Amino acid sequence: MNLTKRHEPLLVVDFGGQYTQLIARKARELNVFAKIVPWNSPELEREWDEAKAVVLSGGPRSVTEPDSPSIPEDLLASGKPVLGICYGLQLIAKLTGGRVVPGKTREYGEQTVGRVSASSLLPERFVAWMSHGDAVEEVPSGFEVTGASEACPVAAIEDPSRRLFGVQFHPEVSHTEGGKEILRRFLYDVAGFQGDWTSTNFIEETVEAIRDQVGPQGKVLCAVSGGVDSSVCAALIAQAIGDRLRCVFVDHGLLRYREAEEVCQMFRKHIPAEFIMIDASEQFLNALKGITDPEEKRKTIGAEFIRVFEAHADELQGCDFLAQGTLYPDVIESGSPTAATIKSHHNVGGLPDWMRMELVEPLRWLFKDEVRQVGLELGLPREMILRQPFPGPGLAVRILGEVTRERVEIVQQADWIFREELRKAGLEEGIWQSYAALLNVRSVGVMGDERTYEHPIVLRAVVSEDAMTARAAEIPFEVLQRVARRIVNEVRGVNRVLYDLTSKPPATIEWE
Repeated sequence: MNLTKRHEPLLVVDFGGQYTQLIARKARELNVFAKIVPWNSPELEREWDEAKAVVLSGGPRSVTEPDSPSIPEDLLASGKPVLGICYGLQLIAKLTGGRVVPGKTREYGEQTVGRVSASSLLPERFVAWMSHGDAVEEVPSGFEVTGASEACPVAAIEDPSRRLFGVQFHPEVSHTEGGKEILRRFLYDVAGFQGDWTSTNFIEETVEAIRDQVGPQGKVLCAVSGGVDSSVCAALIAQAIGDRLRCVFVDHGLLRYREAEEVCQMFRKHIPAEFIMIDASEQFLNALKGITDPEEKRKTIGAEFIRVFEAHADELQGCDFLAQGTLYPDVIESGSPTAATIKSHHNVGGLPDWMRMELVEPLRWLFKDEVRQVGLELGLPREMILRQPFPGPGLAVRILGEVTRERVEIVQQADWIFREELRKAGLEEGIWQSYAALLNVRSVGVMGDERTYEHPIVLRAVVSEDAMTARAAEIPFEVLQRVARRIVNEVRGVNRVLYDLTSKPPATIEWE
């Protein structure tokens, strides 16, 4: 989908940095549309040419290595405003005649940076987030050093005549004081962006892009789950092609308690498109028999979804397109040319090669908070937009080990009790995701003066902004005690309840 017909984007060249997605996120918060492209993409030069300005991201490698990631040198002479961040600064220095060496002192975490000469970007003195081992030893001709820290004499460089800028720190992270203002100065004062990338513009351009992709006769089968992503995806496509959209909700037998009925009611009330429910629970549970590996589970579920959609495409008047509510965190965690695979999302890494339908993914490069804003702009009700995220593979990724109907029912009951008690305590608002997971171990307990040997349930509740990072929600101890007591008393097969305090990273939000 070409979403840049009316806007020259900010191009973020990704060198594998852990904060790359935050650069795009901050730019969008400043109403500038940002696209992320890997440094080794065959489309890099075309994307560079179409961009209004460029940011070179950080990365884990060293520019001093012979095979380190790079870009064609002539791109820096294109006249586009370029901001290099961390690795990006070092790459600019290397490609323009400077010298980068392993630093005598590495800098990680918060460091004080002072402005040492006139700067288009920097405040006078501020705390910045550093994460580097290499350093610029010789500044390229034409550049002025504008910022320095105690251990890094070249913390920022600028060559306004060539519109090249670099900072050794990370302005995109919240730990850098005034980091957003530094980015704003680059985007507005240097690059000349107008700040006209808004939810309204996104909707207008995405609707146009959907029409271009699908054509005047194409029909779209939209996979919906009731979650915010697929709901907003469906609403966008409905606005684009009207009654040529078919919303298909597959009950794979891995939903939360009473979820199927809730989803059906919500979609039929709020999405102006044909809604079809398919009960494929037996098909999915049979396909998952004997599977315990998390990646194999996800890929199996992804393949079964496609089998269901392919099987029903013809009877749905020949749908040639499959729409999904894929988001940017799904893409990142499923792996890319510059990022490690954390886990294959069923709608990204889990799609089979034999799928016939062409994908439509209008939300692929958005974060969750952006999707929610688009949904509100489209007029969807708040209760639909503010629903907690629910994984496409459903409870399969919350059941460690083999997925069986009996184990699904255990998780459904425990999950319902947990979420019900959070609602009663007024704690749901502010929690990104809350659920119960079933471990593939047994523990000894005692009930009614008899020994038990049953399963533990793990409760997980996190707060987050975009699912890329998260921390455990602070739930009052008395609430956790009440939840544990109810689960052990009401859910057969459980004799122990735990609360997961781990943040992301190092853990992920889901257990699998």
